[in-house]
This record gives sequence, C-alpha cells and structure tokens, in this order.
Amino acid sequence: MARDSQIEWTHHTFNPWWGCVKLSPACAHCYAESWARRFGDELWGGDAPRRFFGEQHWREPLRWNEDAARLGTRTRVFCASMADVFEPRTDLDPWRERLWDLIEKTPQLDWLLLTKRPGHIKHVYPWVSVPQENVWLGTTAENQRWADRRIERLLTVEATVRFLSCEPLLSAIDLTRWLKRDQISWVIAGGESGKQARPMHPNWIRTLRDQCEIHRVPFHFKQWGHWSPEAQGERSNNVIELSDETGMSERLSWRPKKLSGRVLDGQTWNGYPHA
Repeated sequence: MARDSQIEWTHHTFNPWWGCVKLSPACAHCYAESWARRFGDELWGGDAPRRFFGEQHWREPLRWNEDAARLGTRTRVFCASMADVFEPRTDLDPWRERLWDLIEKTPQLDWLLLTKRPGHIKHVYPWVSVPQENVWLGTTAENQRWADRRIERLLTVEATVRFLSCEPLLSAIDLTRWLKRDQISWVIAGGESGKQARPMHPNWIRTLRDQCEIHRVPFHFKQWGHWSPEAQGERSNNVIELSDETGMSERLSWRPKKLSGRVLDGQTWNGYPHA
C-alpha cells in the first residue's frame, strides 16, 4: 500500500480539523501553525477558529480501510498532525463524535492518537475503561518535566498500545520507571527541524535508545533534524558545541534535514509495537 504521509512512523495522516493552542516548550516552533499560515489560516490560540473539512475528506479513511482489508494488512493512521484531538473545546465535540464513529467503521486501521493533553482524554473519549482495539494512545514528552506530568495521566486510560513521542527532544529523559513495568509499548524520538530548530545532544537520544533496549520496548529514531553530529574532518560554517547534563560536549553542524538523516551510531532504528 502506498504511503501518503511523509511522517516516517505512519502510513497515512488524517486531520479531523486544523488548529490548536500552544501548550509547552515542544510547541514553540510549531510546524503545523507555520503550515496553516502558508494557506492564509490563523488557527492557533484559544479564541481562533478551527478549520473543518467536507465529506470527501472524511471518506478517505474508509478507502484506506478497504485497501487494507483487500490486502490483508493493517495500516497506521496518525490523527492529527495539524491539531490535538483532545483539545478542551466544546465546539469540537461533534467532530470528535464523528471521529469515534469513523474509528469503529475502520477496523483495519490502527489509529494513532497523539496528544499533549492526556488529562483531558477521559472527558471526551468513549473507550476510557475498555480499550478500543484499533486505537493507540500517545503523548508528547519533550523533557523530564513534561514526561512526568503527561505519562502518569496517559496511564489512567486503557489502550491497546500506549506510546510516547519524544520529539523535539529538548533534554535527557529517564523513562525507566514506566518502561520496566510494560506501561509504555513504543517510543518515538527525534530532533527538531525548521529555521529555529533547537539542537539535540546525541547522548539524549542514545540514552532513550538504551533504556528501550534494556526493557525491550520498540524504539523509533525519527530524525536528527537540522542539527546533527559533526562528521570527522568536516568543515562547516555553522557549528555549535552542546554539552549534556554530565558536561560532555559534542559538536553539531547545521544541515538540511534530509542530509542529517536518521542514522544513530551506524544503525537505523525502526522499532514498531506488536499490537
């Protein structure tokens, strides 16, 4: 089946609407807000409108489901790249109800619901106590403070798969207490891209990888972003030195995202959970 999303860890992306409110440091350079503005839409903020879509848009996942059923495969759908399904706005409730109905009608699709508001899931989600088989619930954890806060709230909701997106990774994070209890089934991590990208120390990503390896949790390294380790003998005009929490310094070069790539210590980490 052809992939129609450029996000490495999903096959398709579906947005029930566009628009959100910035909430934490990960949101500072929100790509979705920048993308919306390219279309002339001002959709970010509590008082801003949200952009909704018509029937053709909502029929797309039905077609993906038919394709997956015909091929005997399961297909991942990231929902939503341009919004937060669990944003606390009552005007979004009818659209959420439509999304829940669509999820039930597409059993061949695994719906990946990623939120920065896991505390609000229980207020609007119909499967809080009994997991919906084709829904994976995830939250963003860009540093230790937000990991501690969000993961505990995510754990209050039952899910077939619980996952974390540590992107952009802004500091070292210790996930051990959740990984060792099998409370998290998948970790995605990566650096930031864009003109204002903040650098990621290589030891931050290595530490996450090692924690996942120790506790046998699938690890997916999405990207370095625009800052990546300086190659031996490289001469770049845009280089910085970044120290981790132990004082270890690493030289990072600014590169196009595709050139930075997603190879970590000579390996591409493409871990996925087995739901």
